[in-house]
Amino acid sequence: MSTAMNAKIIGSGEETLVLAHGFGTDQSIWDKVLPYLTDHCQVVVFDWCFSGSVKDPDLYDAAKYSTYDAFADDIICLLDEMKLKSSVFVGHSMSGMIGCIASIKRPDLFHKLILVTTSPRFLNSENYEGGFELSDVEQIFSSIESNYEQWTSSFSVLVVDSSDPESVEKLEKALKRMRPEVALTLAKTVFLIDYRDMLEKVTTPCYIIQTRNDIVVPNSVPEYMQSKIKGECKVEIINTNGHFPQLTAHHEFVEVIDAVLADK
Repeated sequence: MSTAMNAKIIGSGEETLVLAHGFGTDQSIWDKVLPYLTDHCQVVVFDWCFSGSVKDPDLYDAAKYSTYDAFADDIICLLDEMKLKSSVFVGHSMSGMIGCIASIKRPDLFHKLILVTTSPRFLNSENYEGGFELSDVEQIFSSIESNYEQWTSSFSVLVVDSSDPESVEKLEKALKRMRPEVALTLAKTVFLIDYRDMLEKVTTPCYIIQTRNDIVVPNSVPEYMQSKIKGECKVEIINTNGHFPQLTAHHEFVEVIDAVLADK
C-alpha cells in the first residue's frame, strides 16, 4: 500500500501529521508548508490512487472509488502498515471528509482532524448552501469531457487566488498529470456526494481551516459543519482567497497548524 501510494515519512517530532491532498493534485501541493512542519513533526505524505503521480493506472477503479469509503479504507490500511496511531490528519477539500469517515471507522488512528476548505456536499438544496447548482456541476463534467486541457487552465484560475500565478500554474500542472477519464469519474463522485449525515458521527476534535473567499466552498459550509459535528469543532479563517491556503497563504496556514498542535 505505502509503495503504491508513494507514501513517505519526513521529519521527526512527538506529533505525527498525515497530509492528504484533494482532487486533481498530489503530495507536491504541500511543498511550501513541508519545511516548516517537518522541523518539529513527523509528517506522512502520499498520493491518492487517482493522482497523476501514481505509477499504476489500474490502482484507481471508478466503481470502487465511487464513494469516499474506499479512500477511507486506503488511509486506514496505510496508517496500519506504517504502525501509526493517534495522528493529526490534515485533509484538503475532499480528503477532509475522507478523514472524517476514517475517524468514525477507526477513532484510535486520529486524535485531531484538520479539515482544509472541506465540504460534505457541494450542491445546494433546501436550507443548505453548498455553493453549486446541479447545472453548474453538469457544466464542469461537460467541460472535462469535451476539452480537458482547456478546463484545467480555466478551473485553476477560478479556484486559486489569481494574484498568485505561480500557485495557479502548480495546480494546473497537477491537473494535467491526471488522466481525463479519471478526472471525470472522480469529479462526479466529489460534486455529487452528500455526507452531511456523517458529521454527527464524528467525535474526534475537528479544526476547520477556511479562506476568506472560496468559490468552491462558501463560508456557510464551515458554519454548517461546526453546528453538526458531534465532537469539539473550531473554525479558523485565513486571510486569503481561493481553495488552496497551503499554496497562497502558507505562512498563515502553518501558524494555524501549529496553534492546533498546541491546543491540548
